[in-house]
Amino acid sequence: MNKDYYKILGVSKSASEEEIKKTYRKLAHEFHPDRPGGNESKFKEINEAYSVLSDKEKRKRYDQFGTAEPFGGAGFSGGQNPFGAGGPFSGGFGGQNPFGFDFDFQNSGGDFGDIFDVFFGGQRGGRGQASPFKRGRDMELNQEITLEEAYHGARKTIKYRMLVRCEHCRGKGYEEKSGTKQCPTCGGKGKIREEYSSFFGNLSQVKTCPACGGTGSIPNKVCPNCSGGGRVNGEKEVVIDILKGISDGQVIQIRGAGEAGEKNSGDGDLYVKVSVKPNYAFKRMGDDLIVKKGISAVDFLLGKKIEVPTIEGKKISVEIPPSFNFKEYLRVPRQGMPHFNRFGQGDLLVDLTLKAPSKIPPHIKKALEEWEGR
Repeated sequence: MNKDYYKILGVSKSASEEEIKKTYRKLAHEFHPDRPGGNESKFKEINEAYSVLSDKEKRKRYDQFGTAEPFGGAGFSGGQNPFGAGGPFSGGFGGQNPFGFDFDFQNSGGDFGDIFDVFFGGQRGGRGQASPFKRGRDMELNQEITLEEAYHGARKTIKYRMLVRCEHCRGKGYEEKSGTKQCPTCGGKGKIREEYSSFFGNLSQVKTCPACGGTGSIPNKVCPNCSGGGRVNGEKEVVIDILKGISDGQVIQIRGAGEAGEKNSGDGDLYVKVSVKPNYAFKRMGDDLIVKKGISAVDFLLGKKIEVPTIEGKKISVEIPPSFNFKEYLRVPRQGMPHFNRFGQGDLLVDLTLKAPSKIPPHIKKALEEWEGR
């Protein structure tokens, strides 16, 4: 009985090439035998299904006849290595593997390029290899400011301890006067070939030499100050500009101000989290500021203006509308926080509290009663 390849991959018969490819990559990662919880049998089955459904001609034959192999199963289904002896490409490139590495196609299944995408993230032939030296770590610091500083903007000087570049060797890790010599590990090439076995057979990959970091040379004398690392414990000082209107919890990134990398391999970044201290007079709500203000009933009834403070340290005179609802804020336009990185300003919201008199004189009480009865 023929296998249902569509069911194995979990796709419909009308699935597109992209959908089949995406599903295959996901399943191959999940069931690869070298991964925790992997399943060798299931992995073989997945590759077999993909090798058919990813090929237009094979998929067409499979849909029509239930099998993808023409002429009773001839082709590469027996596990023949197309680059090996007797394979179709054994002589077409002068007997050489055109891809520059050894690969056993026995039971591999699947497309050649997709297999590398799954296991090497698309990096083939040793390309894209990262430097063996560590890049400097990113640093995180907190900087506390006042609400007034958030309003006006501020400049802060920050000092912090971490690994900094060794000034004795300028981060190189060795004495420049003593010079360098050819790396014995890679023979001065800066690359080494690493061979290993896998489910698919023997693989070889070219990678950066870990001994010289790809330079092809090693120092004659290691720097005594940093022991060859190119960095030492020290202190760094940076000046940061706090822009007007910055919010509590906002993060400022300063590129290259983090920890120094090994042997000048790149410095990390500095992330400064800004904390705005609570203010006793004002409460911030977005770019608006809230201020509490009490007013006597008499002043309100007489329509007197009130004075309210601003974040700039000034006082402004505000008129209360006769029909004002004390459950709402009295809004004073453009007296709040500046908008961050753009023009404009928030409002000042006055939270009014009506103060009742402790005692009402008889003649005032009588006048109020007469006014109420109108």
